[in-house]
Amino acid sequence: MNGSSTEPQAGAAGDFRAGFVSFVGRPNVGKSTLTNALVGEKIAITSPKPQTTRRAIRGIAHRPDGQLIIVDTPGIHRPRTLLGERLNALVESMLGDVDVIGFCVPANEKLGPGDRFINDRLNDFPRAKKVAILTKVDEASKSEIFDQLLLLGELREWDAVVPISSVTREQLDILSDELLALMPVSPPLYDDEASTDETEDDRIAELIREAALREAREELPHSLAVTVDDREEREAEEEGELGLLELYASLYVERDSQKGIVIGKGGSRLRQIGEDARREIEALLGRRVYLSLRVKVMKEWQRDPKALGRLGF
Repeated sequence: MNGSSTEPQAGAAGDFRAGFVSFVGRPNVGKSTLTNALVGEKIAITSPKPQTTRRAIRGIAHRPDGQLIIVDTPGIHRPRTLLGERLNALVESMLGDVDVIGFCVPANEKLGPGDRFINDRLNDFPRAKKVAILTKVDEASKSEIFDQLLLLGELREWDAVVPISSVTREQLDILSDELLALMPVSPPLYDDEASTDETEDDRIAELIREAALREAREELPHSLAVTVDDREEREAEEEGELGLLELYASLYVERDSQKGIVIGKGGSRLRQIGEDARREIEALLGRRVYLSLRVKVMKEWQRDPKALGRLGF
């Protein structure tokens, strides 16, 4: 008898499963988009720029038969700054603790050296089960998908291989089933209402950073950090309503020239960043928000241990 056939299956009576999965892959393979799609709401910001994710962000996907805690981590990369070194250390720490690692590769791009580098690194985490996830199948032809699945199969023996699209939600339910079946039998690890363990201020800061990355497309992938400095509640005009929430936040860059880029001509870019971020923040909080943004220079903060500490890294 095959040994795996005696394992309790997810969904069997009384066999609730819960555990941690982390998605890895080179930049822009869709890890954060996949996290958001599985959780069912926006937990992690997305951007086509490398190293957008800077913290281990946990999103909780609830199912009747289990709970998937998805840890969205910074991408594994060759670091060039102290920040990069700390992000890599964070990833290694998280991957050493998760139950499953999902290796994400896009269906519409050739398997390259970066993918093989990350696949080799998976050997450093023998405790975790390994799942190959072929992302962005909505952007690839059937022959591209087939060829990529063959190449993935040659890399190692996977516990599962699942092609998916986070945008069209193709096979997301199958991926969720496969991940949950690999999790240990466990009581729920989070309350039913929880979708993340991120603080509200952390989520707000990330939405501001996402808006800034979108507006300053070419110039500022790594040099930007955001903090929420203060919040003030205004009294509601009518009983039973929430009053206006005033938020005061700072955007940190490393050089004066970058400050000018973020502010833009006559303050135009900073105004647009504020408008975009405010819309997202109001959607998150379900209330009206006044957002005040200031741009500050903190020289070479990515290489300065004290500055990194102040910014939460």
